[in-house]
Amino acid sequence: MTPELEHDTGPQALRDALRHDLVRAMKAREPDAVSALRTVIAAIDNAEAVPAPEESPATTSGHIAGARAGLGAAEAARRDLTSSQQQAILRDQIAGYTTEAGGYEALGQPDAARRLRDQARLLTAYLG
Repeated sequence: MTPELEHDTGPQALRDALRHDLVRAMKAREPDAVSALRTVIAAIDNAEAVPAPEESPATTSGHIAGARAGLGAAEAARRDLTSSQQQAILRDQIAGYTTEAGGYEALGQPDAARRLRDQARLLTAYLG
């Protein structure tokens, strides 16, 4: 599978390409590609999460203690990652797959090692 990267190299372009290719891999029933793409998308999403506030918000609902009123009242804005930050996450995932593949190889499990190396190779195509 080759990534569907647009000519735009911004942060949203990588996210769009990963999600587009995830759908394509799911339709093609490629479990290793689906796993690698889901993992890197989740890693990027987790990096965009903001820390929870240390103090609890004041109660604003008379029905449920600690609840906030209004649609989306409890939503927190997410951080915007730069392209280089997303690329760093991608490189970390690739390094993790490569390291784990070596561990599986040392344990005499070449099939598991091959799958992890294939996943690392798939993600390498997204590096800009």
